[in-house]
Amino acid sequence: MPDPSEPLSLIFLSITWSTAETIYSVIIVLLLLLAAITTSSESAFFSLRPQEKEQLKSEQSKKANAILSLISKPRELIALLLISINFVNVGIVILSTLILNKMMEGYSELSKLLVEIFGITLMILITGEVIPKIYGANNALKVARFMALPIELIRKTPPISWLKSLLVNGTAFIGRIGGKKIHISSDDLEYAIALTTDGNSDEEEQKLLEGIVKFGRTEAVQIMTPRVEVEALSIQCKFSEVLQLILDAGYSRIPVFQDKPDDIVGILYIKDLMHHFTEKDNFSWQKLLRKPYFVPENKKIDDLLQEFRTMKMHMAVVVDEYGGAGGIVTLEDILEEIVGDITDEFDDDQVEYQKHDDGYSFSGRTSLKDFYKILEIDGDIFEVEKGDSETLGGFLVEKSGRILKNREFIVHGDWRLTVTASDKRRIKLVKVQKES
Repeated sequence: MPDPSEPLSLIFLSITWSTAETIYSVIIVLLLLLAAITTSSESAFFSLRPQEKEQLKSEQSKKANAILSLISKPRELIALLLISINFVNVGIVILSTLILNKMMEGYSELSKLLVEIFGITLMILITGEVIPKIYGANNALKVARFMALPIELIRKTPPISWLKSLLVNGTAFIGRIGGKKIHISSDDLEYAIALTTDGNSDEEEQKLLEGIVKFGRTEAVQIMTPRVEVEALSIQCKFSEVLQLILDAGYSRIPVFQDKPDDIVGILYIKDLMHHFTEKDNFSWQKLLRKPYFVPENKKIDDLLQEFRTMKMHMAVVVDEYGGAGGIVTLEDILEEIVGDITDEFDDDQVEYQKHDDGYSFSGRTSLKDFYKILEIDGDIFEVEKGDSETLGGFLVEKSGRILKNREFIVHGDWRLTVTASDKRRIKLVKVQKES
């Protein structure tokens, strides 16, 4: 209760300031709520999934059209939200400083400064940034529907609309006169994809994105079918032998070699034989051979895909530094790097590995890329030391410097690789166990 001895003017000032503090506090709470809504909107609009955008396109409602209109101009949207958030945060800082100055009368200036810097920053960060962004990202469509019409209205209302246009045009002008292209490496993209992975992510979609990111740095030698596994014809074969191999192999294109398997001289297209199946052994099927397309081992498969499209080809022969054929790579091999395994009626469904309680058993000729996929690892620790080898057996030979005998093993990283079957020429079977 006011002291009757105090002057009336002091009593009035005391009551007035107390009311002002209350008003300031209410305004700060409202501003924090507005900051949270605006920040969650920013997170929501830029977290909409492709399927959610397709859903909005099919709705044809006022809110859906507003959302699509906003996200169609991302620069304008981000400028609008940033301007709004900054105005709100400035208001919070000013009002909070006024209240703290009143509450901390008698404290040192340093104490006031520290409380203002850390206290206000922490309040804005938690209630206006972190929590709203998490909520907006996890409820993107719901928040976008709620905020679409208000943001659309604000976008057209001065002076926010003026400031938005000024900011967008200003940044575009600066980008034209002094900006430089931003180069993003595939590692950066891969890291960004990893950051976006959460419990709600579609596993197949995630693998597709990772395949696209790694696509540009994959070389032909990494995905080719090794020469020893290629079904090939000798140019000396009789026509009846050619037909028999075609039936047994089930392929639409077969490489043809001259004297030895690494000397490819042509590609036999099965469709070119369609009108000649009734011919005798003396038929000169060699005249139907098409010129093979040779590529080096380090050919990037994104470039190779473009060349396949331009040249209308489906197969290339991968050659080493000496000009010998190391294997073949097909259009299907390239596409499988993005979309995963593609099987047809001629593919053998049997995968050359077995899973046990204590590990896996792999064929020695299992490609390292398939090995990584089955173990669900990135394979970096193997890629560093694999040398020229592209199969699991080849890696063991490269690592040990010789063909390991039965029950011999190496430990590489977290994995123990034990040879369970081998001969003088190659490693046939490998047991893979994770080291505890």
